[in-house]
Amino acid sequence: MIRGLYTAGLGMITQMNKMDVITNNLANVNTTGYKTDNVITKTFSEELMNKVESNIEGAKLNTINSIGNFSYGLSVDNINTNFAQGSLKNTNGDLDLAISGDGFFSINKMDNDNNQLETYTRDGSFSISSDGRLITKDGYEVVGQNGKIILPKGIISISNNGEIYVDGNYIDKIKLVDFQDKGELRKIGENLYTTTEFANVQDFKGDVKQGYLETSNVNSVKEMVEMINLNRIYEANQKVVTIQDTILGKAVSELAGK
Repeated sequence: MIRGLYTAGLGMITQMNKMDVITNNLANVNTTGYKTDNVITKTFSEELMNKVESNIEGAKLNTINSIGNFSYGLSVDNINTNFAQGSLKNTNGDLDLAISGDGFFSINKMDNDNNQLETYTRDGSFSISSDGRLITKDGYEVVGQNGKIILPKGIISISNNGEIYVDGNYIDKIKLVDFQDKGELRKIGENLYTTTEFANVQDFKGDVKQGYLETSNVNSVKEMVEMINLNRIYEANQKVVTIQDTILGKAVSELAGK
């Protein structure tokens, strides 16, 4: 009975973790370039259950018979990000950029030790700072081939490979990268990613679209359906906990009365 309580309780915790991820997906349904997260679950290693029996005649004592395997339930194994392309929305903004295909914009962000950390994003809603730097909406520098990108006043034109021109004059090229295994990317908030030490950078092969933004790839209908299913599973586990607790209380009270 105690094992049943733990198994059902673990199931409730797992569903709560899944619900947190779905809630975050829905909260970012309108976030530019946001990529959906999915929870990967795993079962604890199954254990072989045995039944110990004593022979009445005493010929064989404590014989062990296998009665099958038993699982302790599910737990969260990993959170996987779906990097599928979102649809492109036309904004006609000179500094609104979208990537068609695989790849990321390189962004400089200060880490906790005030050192520059190169991060990556699919959010191309850029702007110009008061001193002419090309920045994200959170104020981080967009990285160019020559470092920070300084834009003079004029008509801005950006090619499909990220080259920036102002009034027809070449300024710089946005640093665009891709990764062999996107599973090595980690979300760090503010729509930015960092990489693990095992990430392999590869050449960018997509296209940059000026005047467009990539929408999130969150399927709100699918997420809502999944949320309803999680609520039902959570309630079922909750009922199991209640039943197990009732049985346990009855067993204790009856045994105490003997």
